[in-house]
Amino acid sequence: MAKNTVHMWTESLPLVCTSPATPQSGDPVLFGQLPGVALTTEDTNGVTTCALNGVFDLPVKGEGSGGNAAITAGAKVYYEAGQTPPLNVDSTNGVYFGIAMAGVSSGATATIPVRVGY
Repeated sequence: MAKNTVHMWTESLPLVCTSPATPQSGDPVLFGQLPGVALTTEDTNGVTTCALNGVFDLPVKGEGSGGNAAITAGAKVYYEAGQTPPLNVDSTNGVYFGIAMAGVSSGATATIPVRVGY
């Protein structure tokens, strides 16, 4: 089980994630447009058990579509495939992921609690 769980409700499913290619336990993931957090590392069949809601400590970068941007608590967070880390506030290139529960300075990367889902 992911060690970065802060609070989890009960919704989790075994999924073949579309991003990242090989999820590790604790990674933010996407199943198409559906955000989640990997509870397990991807198995030999390509399946990862994912939490589809809850609050998790995740790395988030203070970056938006126009470059560096501060993130405030309560801001929408997006998953941008190909970025490290994939979570930021770039709504132009990212898929909605959840809500930042703490702030991140412009250009910085910080591990903060993120409420996953809609």
